[in-house]
Amino acid sequence: MLTTLQTTYTDTRAGDLAWALGKEPLPALAVLGVAVDDAQGLRAEVELRLLGASHQVLVGADSGSCSETVACLPGSQAPLPFGVSKRIGPWDYEFAARIEKLSQGRFAGRAQELLALVADHPHGLAGTFPGDENAFTALLVRCAQGGVQWWTWHAYPQEGRLVATRTRVSGIR
Repeated sequence: MLTTLQTTYTDTRAGDLAWALGKEPLPALAVLGVAVDDAQGLRAEVELRLLGASHQVLVGADSGSCSETVACLPGSQAPLPFGVSKRIGPWDYEFAARIEKLSQGRFAGRAQELLALVADHPHGLAGTFPGDENAFTALLVRCAQGGVQWWTWHAYPQEGRLVATRTRVSGIR
């Protein structure tokens, strides 16, 4: 699903992004609820949320819940980590992030490629910010063996930076 977010562009730099686990649901500009299933009968309810300041993913299952937020968080001075591995209750949580610096031409092409990938995907949510079609946040989720996996992209055309994250939560029953 592709939407234009009705807000001003609040993420001004890739370096402003912070990461947090366990936050309560924050006010969202767009939400997509997805039930992901695998061949072994795993079913997880996932909520993809676009915030004015980036994204939040909520995962719920019979064994508990998980909340990931990557956004410009008030009061947070911690930079976005490049890798995290944690145990959350019965689940294993793995997070990885990278920041790509692209030329203006490569950035526009990559931005449109990612938006096309996510826009029509039944488990994808993307939102563009007014004023620049290459300023966006996009999320895509799928079932992974024993859990769920999602990818996010945060585009900063004014810097030519693209922040990509990959998260896997396993041990869901």
